[in-house]
Amino acid sequence: MTFKNLLSLKSLIILGFVIAVIPLFLAVIYAALGLRETSALGRIINTQVFEQTKVVRLVLQKTADIERKARLFVLLSDPAVRQPYERQSYESTRAAFKQALGELLKLRVDNKIALLVNELSEKETLIYQQIISSTSGTNSSVAIDEAFQGLRDSSHNLSREFENHVDHEFNALHQQSETLEEGLLVKGAVLLSVSFGVIVTLLLVISRSLRQLDSSIRRLGSGELAETIVVAGPSDLRYLGNRLEWLRSHLLELEVSKQQFIHNVAREIEQPLASIRESAEMLITNADADNPQQEIAQRLSNTVDKLKTVSDELIRYSQINTKPDSIRKGNVNMKALLESVLEDFQPRLQDKNLSVKKLVRPVEIDGVAEQLRSIIEQLLANAVKYSPTGGEIRIMLRDSGQQMELEVEDEGQGVAPEDREHVFEPFFRGETVNADDAGPGLGLAIVREYVANHQGKAEIIDPREDQQGARFRVQIPLTGDA
Repeated sequence: MTFKNLLSLKSLIILGFVIAVIPLFLAVIYAALGLRETSALGRIINTQVFEQTKVVRLVLQKTADIERKARLFVLLSDPAVRQPYERQSYESTRAAFKQALGELLKLRVDNKIALLVNELSEKETLIYQQIISSTSGTNSSVAIDEAFQGLRDSSHNLSREFENHVDHEFNALHQQSETLEEGLLVKGAVLLSVSFGVIVTLLLVISRSLRQLDSSIRRLGSGELAETIVVAGPSDLRYLGNRLEWLRSHLLELEVSKQQFIHNVAREIEQPLASIRESAEMLITNADADNPQQEIAQRLSNTVDKLKTVSDELIRYSQINTKPDSIRKGNVNMKALLESVLEDFQPRLQDKNLSVKKLVRPVEIDGVAEQLRSIIEQLLANAVKYSPTGGEIRIMLRDSGQQMELEVEDEGQGVAPEDREHVFEPFFRGETVNADDAGPGLGLAIVREYVANHQGKAEIIDPREDQQGARFRVQIPLTGDA
C-alpha cells in the first residue's frame, strides 16, 4: 500500500492536527524554558546582590569602626595615658575590617569594586602606619586628618559604585527579560504561522476534493454524463469519486438504452400508423355521407393523429440529452422571452376567452434559450388546456436573489395532493383528467428534464387563497455554475 493510499480523510485530519499542534507545543515549551531561565537568573542575581549588599554594609560599618578606633587611639597617643587594651582593641577592629574586605572580594565583584576595596584597604593601612610611627606634633595631626578624609572618600566611592553595580545588574536582568520576551513573540509568531499554513493547506486539499465531488454530483443531477468524474485528494474521497464515476457510467448506459428504446418504439409505430391513416382516409372518401362507416373511419383517423402526436413527442423526449456537447448556454432575458411566448399564445388564449394577469420583473439568467422557451410554452399550454372558458391565468416572474422564480397558475380543477409527485413523470395522467382531452403525457416530463439541465427545480405548490387550480413553480439558478 502506497503512502498516497494511506492518506484518507480521517488520517489527513489527524495528521494535520498533529502537525498544527506541534509548533504550538514547541512554543509553549520554549516559553516555559525561557521563563524558567529568567526566573533562575533572577534568583541568582537577587541572591548575589543580597549577599554583596550585606557584606558591603558590613565593610562600611567596619570602615566607620576603624576610623573611630583610630581616632580614639590617636587621642590616647601619650604612652602615659594609653592603656594596653586600646592597642589590642584597635588591632582587633583592623582584623575585622580586613576580614570583611576579604569576604567582599570572595563574592566575585566586578573590577571597579575590587579596585575600590583595595584602595580602601591601602588607605586604612596608611592610617595605621602613620598612627603607629607618629610623634606628637602639628604636621602629624594634619596628615592623619587627611588620611581619615581619604578613607571616608574611598568608603563613599565604594558605596556609590556598589549602588551603580546593583542598578546595572537589575537593568541587565530586565533587558534580558525583554529580549527573551521579544524572542518568544517572534518565535511564537513563526510557529503560529507554520500552524496556520498547515491548517490552510489541509483545508485547501479537502475543499478542492469536496468541490470536485459537488461539481460531479451537480453534473449527474443535471444529466451531464459525458465528462469523466475524477476526484483528487484523500483516498476515501477518491473512492467516492470512483463510485460516482461508476454511477455515471451506469446512468449513461441506462440513458442510452432508454433513448434507443423510445426512439425505436416511435419509429416502429410510424409505418403502421401511416398505413392505418391511409386506410381510414380511403374509407372516408369511398363511404356515403350517411354511412356509419364514415363516422367510424373519422374517429379512427383522429385516433391515428393522437398516436402520431405521441410518436413525435417520444422522439423529442428521447433526444433531450442526446447531444449535450452541442448545447451552449448564454445570457437569456427571461422577461422578453416570456412576452414572446405570450404573443404566440394569443390565438389560443382568445379561443377560450382567457385573460392573463402578470407580475413580471426583469430577470436575466445563464441558460439555453430554446429549452427555457420550451419550459414556458409547456407550462402555459398546460394552463390554457385545463383552464375553464373565460378563466384567468396568473404568471409571476422574479429574481429571488440567487435564482429565478417562474410561477404559472390556472383556475382549473388542480392536481390532487397524492398526484403532485408524479405529474412530472413520463405518460402520467391524473384521475381527474378526461381521457379524450389527455395529451401524450410528456410535456411536464420534458419541463423537468430541461429544468434539471439548468440545475433547477420544478414543482407543484399549493394554490393561492380561494383558488383551486394548479400552480407550477420553476426555480433556476441565475448563473450556470451555481
